[in-house]
Amino acid sequence: MNPTSPTTSPLSPAFTGHGHVTFLGAGPGDPGLLTLRAVEALAGADVLIAEPEVLEVVRGHARAGVSTPELTVVDEASTAAGVPVLRDAANLVMEAARGGRRVVRAVTGDPGLDAYAGTEMLACAAEGIPFEVVPGVATAVGVPAYAGVPLRDAQGTDVRFVDARTADERCWAEVGASDGTVVVSTSLDSVAAAAGELVSAGRKPDTPLTVTIAGTTTRQRTWNATLGTIAQVFKQGKVLPSPEGHRPVIAVVGERSAAAQRDQLSWFESKPLFGWRVLVPRTKEQAASLSDQLRSYGAVPHEVPTIAVEPPRTPQQMERAVKGLVTGRYEWIAFTSVNAVKAVREKFEEYGLDARAFAGIKVAAVGEQTAAALVDFGVKPDLVPSGEQSAAGLLEDWPPYDPVFDPIDRVFLPRADIATETLVAGLIELGWEVDDVTAYRTVRASPPPADTREAIKGGGFDAVLFTSSSTVRNLVGIAGKPHNVTVIACIGPATAKTAEEHGLRVDVLSPEPSVHKLAEALADFGVRRREAAREAGDPVTRPSERRPGARRRRTT
Repeated sequence: MNPTSPTTSPLSPAFTGHGHVTFLGAGPGDPGLLTLRAVEALAGADVLIAEPEVLEVVRGHARAGVSTPELTVVDEASTAAGVPVLRDAANLVMEAARGGRRVVRAVTGDPGLDAYAGTEMLACAAEGIPFEVVPGVATAVGVPAYAGVPLRDAQGTDVRFVDARTADERCWAEVGASDGTVVVSTSLDSVAAAAGELVSAGRKPDTPLTVTIAGTTTRQRTWNATLGTIAQVFKQGKVLPSPEGHRPVIAVVGERSAAAQRDQLSWFESKPLFGWRVLVPRTKEQAASLSDQLRSYGAVPHEVPTIAVEPPRTPQQMERAVKGLVTGRYEWIAFTSVNAVKAVREKFEEYGLDARAFAGIKVAAVGEQTAAALVDFGVKPDLVPSGEQSAAGLLEDWPPYDPVFDPIDRVFLPRADIATETLVAGLIELGWEVDDVTAYRTVRASPPPADTREAIKGGGFDAVLFTSSSTVRNLVGIAGKPHNVTVIACIGPATAKTAEEHGLRVDVLSPEPSVHKLAEALADFGVRRREAAREAGDPVTRPSERRPGARRRRTT
């Protein structure tokens, strides 16, 4: 049994007569920065009250059915009349806690630096409602780390944190007289004003400055300048004026934010596919590990199912085959897809069977994900191709039928209705009898939402990964042809040929028929594209940022 976390309250709401409130820091924006304790608290919440900026960061860790009341502004009438009222968030927190519920109050960054969390804690204390604080990564610390801007070095420079919205003349004078690093929380259109305050207070105009917007997310962008040039940099780069001028930014002032150092330390924004929107024509379940891999390269995967799976029109054949597994009809069963594993597993559950029914039967699997699905079912495959993960690769390793060593000569092959005959013909040639059974039907999926279709046709995606010829045909059929600025990546020559037949130019070809090798190949393409832009003195942009109709440079 695991020891109890020292931060876990030993008293349940029913025991105390009140609910319980957890003030939780959700960090600057990257969901991966949530602490283990934060995830634990979210899983036990009855009510989740979160700032809008971090609601999506935390909601995924809450249990199904958790209540998420929306925050609203306190009514202006009460404020104008001078009636002291709690913020709407505090009212929601107190109401839920009085009802004996476990409440998680999630704020951006860290609760200790939140302007209102302390007031809400005092309200809980006044009513005897137990609460705890789960610290989070402070925005003023996390964002510079993701921007590649160290705040201190071996010389131990002082670090000052300033909120430009509330800083007074005395505050600016103190940080202006210091030679330490200053981390300023402000808005995009107020950066130049904050820089002016620091110069007026004594900082040199040539003091290096970095400004980061949307820090720790794949929308992050950082500008290098000095206190004296930041207004000009924004004007020349057409950053301002902008309707997004109100968006919060973190500005770091001091020698640690020098551009020469940031070029070496900018680990996040220099990821090979940073900010790329990558279309993955698979379901979320099928694309889980692939999407995780793409995220590790800095990409934003967007799954669009192109194939829907349905039961066979006549289930009798499948039912006889599954019963044959139990009665000893087969020597082997071969799975060529995750969907085949799922179809057999569903039949097992329908008959009250489990993985023990595979006892004495040899199991083959094509592909890492198929093998993983079997292991999740409780079955370890006896045979997985040592080379190419395909029917041909499986046949290369499949043993010929030997009447001396093989008591049974029959193979059960559950597969899709549109599968090729390669595996069946190869097994028969090796001397085996094959029960080729339609375990599921594949049909074209429903079209994605209109905004997704528009993004596909209008160049809103930076790349698309095609993992089979059918994904090419079906995506074009349900959503239209990807725009010519979109990078087309294909898993193999047959898929590439189908893409070209549909008028698509193939930019990336996987060296092996593996979805993970395909993602690696796309990342390599991204690296070469970035290096080519820098060598040419061009800004590093995403493919979707190319002007409509502009001639596209091809990177090889």
